[in-house]
Amino acid sequence: MVEIRLLRHLQRDDLKVADGYVSTARYRVRKVEVARAFCFTLDRQELSEPFEKRWTVSEEDFRRYGDVVGQGMSFAACDGGCTVGVAIAETVAWNRSLWIREFGISKPYRRQGLGRRLMERVAVHAGQEGFRVLVCETQTTNVPAIDFYRSVGFEVGGIDLSYYSNDDVQAGEVALFLKRKLE
Repeated sequence: MVEIRLLRHLQRDDLKVADGYVSTARYRVRKVEVARAFCFTLDRQELSEPFEKRWTVSEEDFRRYGDVVGQGMSFAACDGGCTVGVAIAETVAWNRSLWIREFGISKPYRRQGLGRRLMERVAVHAGQEGFRVLVCETQTTNVPAIDFYRSVGFEVGGIDLSYYSNDDVQAGEVALFLKRKLE
């Protein structure tokens, strides 16, 4: 039985569940800007070949995530002594938002409702602690994550056309911010 519990101390292995993705679609971002109006569109496009992205967490990021875990808002899904899911969440006090910095479920545990349970646990805890909104950032190429976040109550809250580089739109990978308002 997988148990969801507060993550009190981060181990490097905890982050292996959030080390990349494969997507068969992407959202193409277009911006139209005229004198008195701005318009952004995100059009979902199927890809002829799957897009795969992998990453590793640097020592600097690992230390920073460790500090974030110390805020007491992060959770892990554990099967026995093994972490099979993680939600690392950082508090932003001035606007009472909780930023989901890393979220992932180990591949063998996906599509069984565990991600939904983990996110719901984060949301309930955040609401109890007085936060008004959950926020996450993902890439327009990470359609599985976008679909998941939308299925658990997140809505598109914004985009950043140069979050990763000065060529994000041309490269086809733009930062998408999703938000879930809490009761």
